Amino acid sequence: MKITQQWNQEDSNYIRKKVIEHNLSKLPDEVKHPVKNISFMLRNEEEKILGGITGRIFWYNLHIEFLWVDQSLRGKGYGKQLLDNIEEIARENRCNLIQLDTFSFQAPDFYQKYGYEIVGVIEEHPNNNNQQYYLSKKLAY
Repeated sequence: MKITQQWNQEDSNYIRKKVIEHNLSKLPDEVKHPVKNISFMLRNEEEKILGGITGRIFWYNLHIEFLWVDQSLRGKGYGKQLLDNIEEIARENRCNLIQLDTFSFQAPDFYQKYGYEIVGVIEEHPNNNNQQYYLSKKLAY
């Protein structure tokens, strides 16, 4: 046996696949949901991307990966529209939970304003003056 340090996408994908197989073997069928990638883009008249939100649905859970709006458009409601759109997809897919993470210099207050609750904080990350927040929102039907 030997352990080697390297980055190889194929090997990384294999490890990911094996973890997913293990996880699925431990979960009942009723929580299994096909993985679905979701995104909404905000474009101007020239089709330039000025904002967007991306996420992934699995196990009836939506994980929001990225939400970004160009600095020139912030405060005009586009972030809320993007968030509303992806939340609607979560509801259509019967997700029970939405989760995400954000830094103190990004948008924890924005998410809290729309019903997200802080479920964890890593202090002094990515530096001494900031924190990383983990937030979630339970969806009721």
